[in-house]
Amino acid sequence: MEVISYNSPPCCNLKGRFLVKNSSCRQQVKIPLCRKHRILCTRVHCRTGSLGLPNKGQPFLKNGKGSRPFKALEGFNNAETKVFSTGNYNGYVIGSEEEVGSMSKTGESVTKVLIPGLPDETNGECGAPISSCFWEWKPKFNVHYEKSGCENVNSPPLLCLPGFGVGSFHYEKQLKDLGHDYRVWAIDFLGQGMSLPTEDPTSPSNEEGITEGRDFVWGFGDKTEPWASDLVYSMDLWRDQVRHFIEEVIGEPVYVVGNSLGGFVALYFAACYPQLVKGVTLLNATPFWGFLPNPIKSPRLARIFSWSGTFPLPESVRKLTEFVWQKISDPESIADVLRQVYADHSINVDKVFSHILETTQHPAAAASFASIMFAPQGELSFREALSRCHMNNVPICLMYGKEDPWVKPVWGLQVKKQVPEAPYYEISPAGHCPHDEVPEVVNYLLRGWIKNLESQGAVALPLLDDMGSTQNSITKDLEFVRKGSNRSVKVRYFGSKFSVWNWIESYFKSRFGKLGTKSQ
Repeated sequence: MEVISYNSPPCCNLKGRFLVKNSSCRQQVKIPLCRKHRILCTRVHCRTGSLGLPNKGQPFLKNGKGSRPFKALEGFNNAETKVFSTGNYNGYVIGSEEEVGSMSKTGESVTKVLIPGLPDETNGECGAPISSCFWEWKPKFNVHYEKSGCENVNSPPLLCLPGFGVGSFHYEKQLKDLGHDYRVWAIDFLGQGMSLPTEDPTSPSNEEGITEGRDFVWGFGDKTEPWASDLVYSMDLWRDQVRHFIEEVIGEPVYVVGNSLGGFVALYFAACYPQLVKGVTLLNATPFWGFLPNPIKSPRLARIFSWSGTFPLPESVRKLTEFVWQKISDPESIADVLRQVYADHSINVDKVFSHILETTQHPAAAASFASIMFAPQGELSFREALSRCHMNNVPICLMYGKEDPWVKPVWGLQVKKQVPEAPYYEISPAGHCPHDEVPEVVNYLLRGWIKNLESQGAVALPLLDDMGSTQNSITKDLEFVRKGSNRSVKVRYFGSKFSVWNWIESYFKSRFGKLGTKSQ
């Protein structure tokens, strides 16, 4: 199978023995033609994913304003060219008619699909403008957020929740790209990113040497300021923060996207307030958070622990925090963590590194870190939140980087097992932050999943030929152009009939199939 891009106007010309895709897009794809090849072409709008499907055997393209004959293929009968469709809106696939049929029946064929890249600003393409804003939730509780696509008033809203230690900046590639089609927001959790306090939550400490090696440190004082008397950077706080942000800033139910810690918060929030959620996408969501018991869920057990993340920090915790913070805020430590969580070390993470380093230099960063680490668990565990979302029919989509060293694929498969109807996409190579490492793939899958929900199933899920194939597992190579270079990522969709034994069986089939092909 071969693929030609749909990221261009419907203009194909046959020149000599090559099919040349002429467009304003970032590349030309040349594919040699032979007598036994047939061509599968379909028109897909590069941003919205809208599709003009030709009838099987009828050479035409549909551009949204009507159809026209596909004259570029006239006069090439010897090449046996034909335009037909598998029913998929994903892209152009090239191969024999038999190959296309087997691809949709087996559900395990590896097919190549060329997807849109990100807006290439160096090539004159513009990403959606991003606005940086602050919202005062409560006195002294200033929440930083970024937004894009506000002009898309009739499009669905998306809210992106970041992982631990980062912020809204980690969704820059979604804000610039998805902001062309949707209204997109990304927030910084309180106690992280640019949502750290602007004032010291405690009065200055009289203890000498506590700020040794630093100009000033907040949160290590003797008394708590009135506005911070109940402040704990916990799951419950972030859940409430998301709720009020949606109610007061966005003003309508949203699709929530969460990575790592943000994934758990997204699920926890959706479980508690399903009426505010249109759907949840989990990107390598961490399945646990917090070490201390929740005071509401386990009041007796919680009373055993004298301190649980409030201000001021106890003296023993201050000293421990000073020691640990010096280690983890070191630039080399930050760089080492980024090397772990990104599977592709050719990815430029300079911006991410700079933002994280800047955050560690905030005077409230160390004490906020201590509060987060000692904060109690949420009222619901990850599994309980997932079960409640399932009970309330909250749509869930799973996208997990296969090479994540922290949240390994087994965690995503556990979620899939509990919610079998949820589409699960395993992306490889990709680590803990697939939205930043392979944003082209994540954005493409997000668009397709939202389109599937908004159309009430009339549009098939990404990578599927039709709604009848949702039970099968499918593997496809998604190819895209990034800064003038071709990239390829393998994405596997796990259907509703997925089981560990089926996965093992298909794995061996694919392995032995490859060996058989090579021997021939």
